[in-house]
Amino acid sequence: MKSIMRRVTLAGLILALAGAGLSGQSASRPAAPPAPPGAQAPPPDLQTPSFRVQVDYVEVDALVTDEQGRFVRTLTKDDFQVLEDGKLQSISTFTLVDIPVERPDRPLYTETPIEPDVETNERPFDGRIYVMILDDLHIDALRSQNVKNAARRFIERNLGANDLMAVIYTGGRANAAQEFTSNKRLLIASVDRFVGRKLQSATLARNDEYFRQAAGAFQDRRIPDPNEQERAYNAQGTMRALRQVAEWFAGVRGRRKTMLFVSEGIDYDVTDIIRAPDTPMSSASVILDDIREAIQATARSNVSIYGIDPRGLVGVGDETIGVAGFAVADDPTQRDIGPSGIANELRLSQDNLRALSEETNGFAVVNRNDVTESFDRIVRDNSAYYVLAYYPASDKKDGKFHRIQVKVNRPGVTVRARRGYLSPKANSKPAPVPTGGASPASLEALNSPIQVSGLTMRAFAAPFKGTAPNASVLVGVEVRGRDLALQANTKLELSFLAVDASGKQRAAKTDTLTLNLRPETRTRVEQTGLRFLNRIDLPPGRYQLRIASHDTVGGASGSVIYDLEIPDYNKQPFTMSGLVLTSMSAGSTMTVKADEQLKALLPGPPVATRAFSQNDELALFTEVYDNEGRTPHTVDVIATVRSDVGTIHYKVEEERNSKEFGGDRGGFGFATRIPLTELAPGPYVLTVEARSRLGDQREATRQVRFTVAAPAR
Repeated sequence: MKSIMRRVTLAGLILALAGAGLSGQSASRPAAPPAPPGAQAPPPDLQTPSFRVQVDYVEVDALVTDEQGRFVRTLTKDDFQVLEDGKLQSISTFTLVDIPVERPDRPLYTETPIEPDVETNERPFDGRIYVMILDDLHIDALRSQNVKNAARRFIERNLGANDLMAVIYTGGRANAAQEFTSNKRLLIASVDRFVGRKLQSATLARNDEYFRQAAGAFQDRRIPDPNEQERAYNAQGTMRALRQVAEWFAGVRGRRKTMLFVSEGIDYDVTDIIRAPDTPMSSASVILDDIREAIQATARSNVSIYGIDPRGLVGVGDETIGVAGFAVADDPTQRDIGPSGIANELRLSQDNLRALSEETNGFAVVNRNDVTESFDRIVRDNSAYYVLAYYPASDKKDGKFHRIQVKVNRPGVTVRARRGYLSPKANSKPAPVPTGGASPASLEALNSPIQVSGLTMRAFAAPFKGTAPNASVLVGVEVRGRDLALQANTKLELSFLAVDASGKQRAAKTDTLTLNLRPETRTRVEQTGLRFLNRIDLPPGRYQLRIASHDTVGGASGSVIYDLEIPDYNKQPFTMSGLVLTSMSAGSTMTVKADEQLKALLPGPPVATRAFSQNDELALFTEVYDNEGRTPHTVDVIATVRSDVGTIHYKVEEERNSKEFGGDRGGFGFATRIPLTELAPGPYVLTVEARSRLGDQREATRQVRFTVAAPAR
């Protein structure tokens, strides 16, 4: 009997589990095994936002390819049929999504793009959206560099400038993860923190156990895996991470959603259902339940998994390097402790990746040293597809899974689409949402993994030295006036939220402004918008600053997401604050509240716009902090303006003596004005560099891209 059960493949189990989920059945869940002594605690629930999801309509994305694997772009709505539980549905919405891969916009004189210092939601999100899940629980430490190489390759070569990606670790290393961003530098920095910590192979662990004890002590019985509990624990953690990411994605619609699951596959043998009497069965049952829940979550949220095995081409010999000998050579009764056991583990882990991928409308990248073609194919899958939507025949609130089938009446084509959705129960109530002063509409915009367009905003964040240990971060937000209702008693709600590298929320704040405007003021606001300036205190570190606005009368909402890095101004030897700009025309936009700290240092309020008229004048301000003032020295500050081809059109230099570095600020301010009349219309780069003349030549730099336009006639 045991030999028969051994031939059950993981792919078959997963398909069976999915079938059980599709029928809406849910077996009672066995209690999870306790954590083994000394094992690391399982990863905490991911810091994921909560979305309001209702099944008032059902959305399906469909990949249609010809016999050569090329996407078919010539289909119409009439070419498709969508069936729910075997019944034909009326397609109410039909869209062909065809997303170009945008390359980063950069000055011609440099190969490295300049990171924007202003974020805006003026352009609705139109890229691909990925979550890269680094399964450190199931990747050998010796293959950590393989993971970094593969992940870097995808980010550097396959991630478009219009795409978003997040990086998550299954082992719960929240401080190593990265929230959604298009910033490749931040994504690569997260990947470079990766260290695999997969347990020793179960076969090799049992082999060591055989030789560690007297061979006769086992008396022809199965040698236990000494790491079995921890192995089960890790498998649960990985499956839970997949489920949580899928649930996190539920609120994103109109877009394919993809997990890049970099893993060697779970190393717990869930196919060995019948064990010897002394081996617990509960772990396998719990893991099987976790797999089922992960698959159901991907189906509910329409998420695809692409399993990526960092081992590349691998065989039994690669896994047994350094093994002196196997128990099977000394004791024929231990036949599964040998190369065949290693081969079985390898097959199961690869089957795991294939099955998870294929069942969720993706594919697995296994046994490949060159991943170029596979990565290109992943991008193609997420670049061109059809989105179909329909309203179910009845408002089902049965809490069951409803199967979806997508058919195309074109011969010789293949269709890949989601398998179904899970409807809510009739008596289910949404969980209470903490308000914290923000309206539900603002909370939904703050929680969205992508920026929300509707109420157009521009935002910047400039950190300055504050009261230790915190920095004082100036946040500027400009809201486009013509998007506002501007009726009597219109209220504009502006909410701020900073999320640190470990996923904790900090500096949450909501301000509400009532707009009872005189006719002339209303006209001005319609034309130039509103500017808000705020200060928030944050300690050094990496943050994602989320800013949402909501017009309570007109109903429009918007959000921007800003990647913020704050140096330790009190400990680092030589640093520079953020760089703020203003112009002579800045006063045309109504500023709700001035920043008192910069009021006397700039001729106007700091601005978030980076496009200026040729008849305008720029003014800038930054601070340089030097914590080595005990040794007399000089600091050079240089401000330059370069054209797109690198020609210098403006340059100013200052020498500052270290005797000037004093007071509470521990540094000095630098300000200058730049007339734009001599600059031809086009793009430019403003660079401010501070260089210490001490022996190690410390320096700090800030760069801002801006454009100059011909004056309006």
